[in-house]
Amino acid sequence: MDVNSAILERLEKVVSTLQENSVKMGQLLAVHNEKLDKQDRIDAVLFEKIDSVHREVTRKTDEIKKGCERDIRLVDNRLRVMEKKMWSIFGALSIISIIVSPIGQRFVKGLTVPPQTSIIQVK
Repeated sequence: MDVNSAILERLEKVVSTLQENSVKMGQLLAVHNEKLDKQDRIDAVLFEKIDSVHREVTRKTDEIKKGCERDIRLVDNRLRVMEKKMWSIFGALSIISIIVSPIGQRFVKGLTVPPQTSIIQVK
């Protein structure tokens, strides 16, 4: 009987310890679940902030891209105008240099009719 009561006492201690451990485990799991829920809320806020920053960066990038394209078109237009002026000046200088050259002088003289001279005799 003494042995049976000792075994029962030990079993009661083991059951009691298991119950205490079960309660502590439940508390630990509750705390852990609360921390996980809190972390999920924090993650949701962080992901929303990341999405917001991404949208803002994309918007600013588009604005910068449009500004750069506009500036490139303006520079391209100015270069075209300068190129037209350069070729006009080059053409004018070429024509002037041909006209001033000896070959050009002969050509210009060939185009003009020499004046006819007439002598009036007075009686």
